[in-house]
Amino acid sequence: MSRNNERNIKKHNDKLHKAQDKAKQAEMLRKEKLKQIVKKFNEDKSSENN
Repeated sequence: MSRNNERNIKKHNDKLHKAQDKAKQAEMLRKEKLKQIVKKFNEDKSSENN
């Protein structure tokens, strides 16, 4: 009986892909938050100059 049977490989890949998707989602969320912060900062900065 081999440990590398189809079911175990699929289970491992599903777990791996789920983790990768989670990491990718977190990275996108961070970038989105950063965009919002930069946008707000720029708005505040431009209002100070006026």
